[in-house]
Amino acid sequence: MALIRELGETMTIFDNTLDADGALIVGAGLAGLFTALKLAPRPVTVLSPKPLGMGASSAWAQGGVAAAIGQGDSPRAHAHDTEMAGAGIVDHGTAEGVTAEAVARIEDLARWGTPFDRDDFGNFELGREAAHSANRIVKVEGDRAGWAIMQAIIAEVRRTPSIRVVEGITALSLARDNGRIVGVYCRRLGDRYSEPIYIRARATILAAGGLGGLYAVTTNPPGVRGHAMGMAARAGAIIADPEFVQFHPTAIATGADPAPLATEALRGEGAILLNDLGERFMPAIHPDAELAPRDIVARANFRQIQSGRRVFLDTREVLGADILTRFPTVSKYCHDAGIDPVNGVIPVTPAAHFHMGGVKVDERGRSSLPGLWVCGEASCTGLHGANRLASNSLLEAVVYGARIAVDIGGLEPARELTPFKGIEWDDAEGNKAEEVLRNTIAVQELRRIMSDLVGVERDAEGLKTALRQIAHLEATAEQVTSAYLNMTTSATLVAAAALKRTESRGGHFRLDYPEPNENWELHTEMTLGEALAIRAGA
Repeated sequence: MALIRELGETMTIFDNTLDADGALIVGAGLAGLFTALKLAPRPVTVLSPKPLGMGASSAWAQGGVAAAIGQGDSPRAHAHDTEMAGAGIVDHGTAEGVTAEAVARIEDLARWGTPFDRDDFGNFELGREAAHSANRIVKVEGDRAGWAIMQAIIAEVRRTPSIRVVEGITALSLARDNGRIVGVYCRRLGDRYSEPIYIRARATILAAGGLGGLYAVTTNPPGVRGHAMGMAARAGAIIADPEFVQFHPTAIATGADPAPLATEALRGEGAILLNDLGERFMPAIHPDAELAPRDIVARANFRQIQSGRRVFLDTREVLGADILTRFPTVSKYCHDAGIDPVNGVIPVTPAAHFHMGGVKVDERGRSSLPGLWVCGEASCTGLHGANRLASNSLLEAVVYGARIAVDIGGLEPARELTPFKGIEWDDAEGNKAEEVLRNTIAVQELRRIMSDLVGVERDAEGLKTALRQIAHLEATAEQVTSAYLNMTTSATLVAAAALKRTESRGGHFRLDYPEPNENWELHTEMTLGEALAIRAGA
């Protein structure tokens, strides 16, 4: 029998206990798997709710990895672009450090088999995306970087005997003992009634993604709903910048959930945005037009739609039929939706895409809780500021994965892994469990609240209403599970921080405070207790 207390109290386990036999990584996207490979030959257990490659945002990334690897480019220029996009609150030292490590991490990915695009001389073919001052996007087949990187990394993980992957298990809560994180409580995916499994570890790495799925329209995989940040916050971790949610300007408007993405690289090639009157509206809004920072393009598209117009991405003149071979992922999305991108235009809409905030970590990936490291979209490193520069997310994941491996390396001696018995992926049961969760009234209502009131544009009245409604959902839910609490916790943090920040900056736009305020040129730092106090006063 297991006893689980919420909101950061110490958790006690009486049975169903397993030992990680080394570091424990929660999440099997690029950040988690890269960390596992960098820790080799030290033992690592990786927890993945689905089979490797399924359900991770990394595999859906189309653009690529940003790195100052081309002639005439430099890490300093890359850092400068990162700071400019981040709207005044990017940590300068973090930006310079991460961009300086980019080339080494690209070499890691290439060594492990990533088939990056190269010219006839073996040089990387580099793409360009919004707010970059140079071509520095290292890509694969135009728009398949995330998928190709994950396939290469997964193959390397399968070949590495020091890495044990446990599929079909989902983390619910962090386990704490005397203020230190000592592992996680988990459950087999689809099994809501058995006692949680406690997996004990001296070093726990949280790499379980962002929170796009808290919104009704998102480009993220269905299971990405703020679980990582929610778990950490409930255990007492400091959360940074939760109000900064990036909305991608050009999700393909097919009505699908999640929404397929039309990569920013299309605009990098010269594709333009039009409304249904045939008007090109971006040149009047920003000097960089379609290549303005994402928050500006997303708001422009949002306002067109709010005014009753439809928005389209037009690739006909700059790509024509070449889109079919140069951007096969986008072309397939269009084909599946009955859209002809060669002769017609692509309907698009803003969609929740990336979370700049997350669990606050230092330069080594350490959170405020001893024993807990965090990397990938679940973390807030200070690199992205208020608005992530395109293709910096995969870069951040691998840089901090490598740093965490170095930091933890001395804690874990090499030893043999013992098998976990009785934990296997059941595709039918897992998919059924995901579908049930997505279709619950409480989850659908939470996603509506976040999109309507904590979305592209916000104001005090709407944010207060959102906080009250989230509290009501928690109070009236038929079954308040740890998984559901992780979602409402993350939603509360985003809305509370957005209410607290009385200005507009990057991905956070307040209709009642539409201008940036120099007094807010700082990061938000917040615990769950502070967010709940704001919610109580809403």
